[in-house]
Amino acid sequence: MQVEWIQALIIVVTSVGSALIALLLLSVWTHRRAAAPGGLGLAHPVLEQTVFLFDDQELVDATGPARALLDAAPMAASEWARLSAFLAPRFDGFARAMSALAERGHIELCSSPGAEDHGQLKLIAEDVNGLARITLIDPEAEGRGILVDGLSQRALEDELDLLRLTLDHSPALVWREDANGTLTWANRAYILRSGALEDTEEALVWPLPRLFNLDTATTLGGSRRMRLDGAEDKPAWFDCHSFPLEGGALHFALPADATVRAEKALRDFVQTLTKTFADLPIGLAIFDRQRQLQLFNPALIDLLQLGPEFLSARPTLYAFLDRLREARMMPEPKDYRSWRLQMTELEQAAAAGFHSETWTLPSGQTYRVTGRPHPDGAVAFLFEDISSEVSLTRRFRAELEMGQEVLDLMSEAVAVFLPSGELALSNRAYGRLWGVEPDTTLGRVTMTDALRIWQSQCESSPVWADARDFSARVGTRQPIADTVTLLDGRSLSCRFLPMSGGAMMASFALPPGPVIAGHPPPPGADLRATAQSAR
Repeated sequence: MQVEWIQALIIVVTSVGSALIALLLLSVWTHRRAAAPGGLGLAHPVLEQTVFLFDDQELVDATGPARALLDAAPMAASEWARLSAFLAPRFDGFARAMSALAERGHIELCSSPGAEDHGQLKLIAEDVNGLARITLIDPEAEGRGILVDGLSQRALEDELDLLRLTLDHSPALVWREDANGTLTWANRAYILRSGALEDTEEALVWPLPRLFNLDTATTLGGSRRMRLDGAEDKPAWFDCHSFPLEGGALHFALPADATVRAEKALRDFVQTLTKTFADLPIGLAIFDRQRQLQLFNPALIDLLQLGPEFLSARPTLYAFLDRLREARMMPEPKDYRSWRLQMTELEQAAAAGFHSETWTLPSGQTYRVTGRPHPDGAVAFLFEDISSEVSLTRRFRAELEMGQEVLDLMSEAVAVFLPSGELALSNRAYGRLWGVEPDTTLGRVTMTDALRIWQSQCESSPVWADARDFSARVGTRQPIADTVTLLDGRSLSCRFLPMSGGAMMASFALPPGPVIAGHPPPPGADLRATAQSAR
């Protein structure tokens, strides 16, 4: 019984002791919660320091915040290079001080006033048995016990990763410079283009090489095209844009090789056109959609007697036409208003489609003016001197009229047929003899039509069949001559003669009659009188 009682007592004492300990812990937790700011009951947590331990340039150990800082630092081939890329822009003389750490044993640095941090940082470097112990301290965050909501921290980290990934895959070169022109940050494209990762396996050269010598004062707010010499497979031309920031500037360099090639191809094309147009005897003037002169050739200067200074100033279309009117190089208008209306119609017709008109100048020259629409609303005008062509045409027409007049003065009836059998020309005597007027006949007159008329007014004769065969024969032909009798009893001499090119001439002549002194008989009239007296 005593043993059982003792065991029960031990159990009770143990239970009471456990309850007292639980109450004591609950009291301490309640006290700390009441003393916490904002009534949350949380004491200031002890922040873990940012400490790195390096053996030369190899990371031996690091605290959690230090490793997180390395993950967020600029990309590099080694941890030391990543840390240097983060610390060098913030601490002046960082590389020089670290090279003297083994000699001095202890170094303390403070970040420069113009650094990108929100507050001043402090760096303590110690030589511990040949190892470099680097401590990075943020005085503003030390002892404040700032706690961050986990979801907010995760959102910030996701956004940071997205921005970093975006900039690392951007083909444009992006970098930041401080007020002294020193690079403080660059994206992956800039680092690779600068060759900072190509010298050694773990070298991220800092400060990074400055690829572009930009004058920030003149580049800010605008763009500037610059060329970089490098390998053939790398862009050589860039369009640089700069934007001001507090304590420095942000720069972008966009690859412009395709634009430069396109502009060069356009210049070469324009030069080719210019060389081609320079040899043309026709004057060319091309006006853009604003009707401003963009291109002309030397022939335009010679034809229109316009100075090259005036044309090089790229006048408008109406200023160009005004100068032509003043130089009397266009038809003289009745008044300025009608001339202006005529020029407006000329411009509208040329812009709508093919348009051509002839200008007869006061000097006696004749120009053909042709207007053609071009893409994007442009219009081109061609000025061609056709004075010699017009003169030749007039002279040729005069010769034809004179030849026709000579034929009309002949008493012999003459008709010329083409190789196709179509009537080409005839004289007045032919029309009086056969009672036809070929000039007023609708449609064409053929050899078959003429034979039908001849046969209808003459007695039957085999010469008509010979004439038909003579007209259709190809090659060498012998002239045919015969006499037929008209239905009125008169004799008619017929001749069918070959001509060059396969043409044929048919001539008909009545016997001559008596001539009255001082009055030569009209063709055919005296012959009819002679025939009647013979009866």
